[in-house]
Amino acid sequence: MQIEEDRHGAVTVLKPRGPLTEDDASGFLARVRESLRSSLGRFIVDVSGVPYVDSAGLEAMIDAGDALEESGLSLKVCGMNETLREVLDLTGHAGRFERYEDVQTAVRSFL
Repeated sequence: MQIEEDRHGAVTVLKPRGPLTEDDASGFLARVRESLRSSLGRFIVDVSGVPYVDSAGLEAMIDAGDALEESGLSLKVCGMNETLREVLDLTGHAGRFERYEDVQTAVRSFL
């Protein structure tokens, strides 16, 4: 999995590309934690390039959200496809993330 990083003003956007599976879950979580430290929580994960997640990938997303919650923030996710939405809904974790349709809307949520 590749993770691109873009800046939109003071907001960092992480964009993973490829499935978020056991092979990539720890690297994804490490990258999110790195962004948390360097961006003071002003970051978004654009999952539009993630076709699916397995249980380890879902756990990494939840752990990332937990890391932000410890700082009084929540994980902002945009570009979620129907498969990922269903996984979050079925597992009862949908409410753990702030969900946005696109990067611009998510960035504006920091204003």
